[in-house]
Amino acid sequence: MTLSPLVLPAPAKLNLFLHIIGRRGDGYHLLQTLFQFLDYGDALSFEEQEKLELVCDISELVNDDNLILKAARMLQNKTDCQAGAKITLIKRLPMGGGVGGGSSDAATALLGLNVLWGLDLSIDELAEIGLKLGADVPVFVRGYAAFGEGVGDILTPIEPKEEWFLVLKPDCHVNTLSMFKHPDLTRDTPAIKVCAVLDRLYQNKCRNDFQPLVCKLYPEVDKSLMLLDNAEDSSMGQAMMSGSGACVFTSFVSREQAEAALTELGSDINGFVARGVNQSPLHNQIRQLKTCTKQNSRSHKRQ
Repeated sequence: MTLSPLVLPAPAKLNLFLHIIGRRGDGYHLLQTLFQFLDYGDALSFEEQEKLELVCDISELVNDDNLILKAARMLQNKTDCQAGAKITLIKRLPMGGGVGGGSSDAATALLGLNVLWGLDLSIDELAEIGLKLGADVPVFVRGYAAFGEGVGDILTPIEPKEEWFLVLKPDCHVNTLSMFKHPDLTRDTPAIKVCAVLDRLYQNKCRNDFQPLVCKLYPEVDKSLMLLDNAEDSSMGQAMMSGSGACVFTSFVSREQAEAALTELGSDINGFVARGVNQSPLHNQIRQLKTCTKQNSRSHKRQ
């Protein structure tokens, strides 16, 4: 069975809350957050070839700084792999939106090339590589909804409700590094215990500590949050920003309610509807692929 071309999803994530509880001596911030995946995202196609190549119809993404290429090169260096690949990025997630597009693409590259090149690295080994690419990459590599601590890399599995979300992308790009450096950012939210996370979340006692600052600096984000607040008659939770922005979201009982709310906002609003899932669609697809490969192998042996 050939694995080329291999097409895999790179799902979005939401931070269902994000607290900044302190700062390390090296300047990195200490976080507490809740990651959940969405059944919506980018996709990567992998084809075997001699050289390593990235292809995307958004030309500005095709450069040596792209995390996909960095992930591929780190895999090659770790394993002394000489193989190449043509990696085609189908971009659906907004850039600079706080929904993990670049980090998810990097994780899908690590897992996809691990399969395509037959490297057989463990999830722990891939997550270790991923952390060098960015603090959000390990959660995508590990593939389960999680309570994140440290810089977001210490992960405890957790299972929030799998609700439907309406996600809006305001017409602005929020620079994460600038937000972390801003003197007005809240950095002293009291820590909470993992056992209390879901209760606090559903009682609306959690928040995103970036949100007040981002709303102050980016009126477009504040406007999008107000649009979602006006949809609260049919929504289940409070409107909140994901990550350091700019995407904002709120939850609904059903896809139909979420889609109706998006339609009511008008065609000039950039948004999408997706379901929150606690197991990554990427990992689900890789498991199915491995199952099919094993079944085909047994079939060939019987023949």
